[in-house]
Amino acid sequence: MMSDSPHSAPRIAWITGASSGIGRALAMRLAADGWRVVASARDRHALESLATAAPNVVPWPLDVSHADAVAAAVTAIEQQVGPLSLAVLNAGTHRPTPAASFRAAEVRALVEVNLMGVVQCLEPTLAAMRTRRAGHIAIVASVAGYRGLPTAAGYGATKAALINLCEALKPECETLGVKLQLVCPGFVETPLTAHNTFPMPFLIPVERAVDRLVAGLAGNAFEITFPRRFALILKLMQMLPYRLYFPLIRRVTGA
Repeated sequence: MMSDSPHSAPRIAWITGASSGIGRALAMRLAADGWRVVASARDRHALESLATAAPNVVPWPLDVSHADAVAAAVTAIEQQVGPLSLAVLNAGTHRPTPAASFRAAEVRALVEVNLMGVVQCLEPTLAAMRTRRAGHIAIVASVAGYRGLPTAAGYGATKAALINLCEALKPECETLGVKLQLVCPGFVETPLTAHNTFPMPFLIPVERAVDRLVAGLAGNAFEITFPRRFALILKLMQMLPYRLYFPLIRRVTGA
């Protein structure tokens, strides 16, 4: 459902944060399905390894926190590879921001990558797609953006901002001919979550996460979540009043 017929030119996808985890696995899946995939991340060697494993992948090293470099990259990709059919803005990072050692610099670093990195990719991509009145953008946030979680003040704030951003832009994008989707993963087995020292409920392999993501991209639902049970639990927790939520989250997380 996500691939082209053998008689048509391959569609072109751009994936940021493609050097590892969900981004890398998605790049390999789309490439196997016949897409031409432009894979971006800061790690040039990881991208070259990805391109060796999946010949339909074009490695495009990029730091999404540099706005001018991002704008130039989107222009060059469209000129040298072709018009983007799909952009999956997946680049992101995590670092704990507990109250006991809270630092503005830590939050700023998360904002620069997780929020502004997405925004800076979104601006030129959306501009190109709205000119054509065609295109598909998926923005990767997190279920951590649903409610505040202990030690994740900075990370959760950036993901909550992305959720709000997508909700605000969705109706307008529809009128411009651009399909916008929000992706909210839970815990997925990736190099990033491998550093977590706390229990990760409903942890799923990255291959299963990509199955869910690819199916979601082929559909029309605004939000794509996985694992579904964990997302549902957190959505239900959104409805709890604070007097119930705070004691529950302290008991669950041990905060």
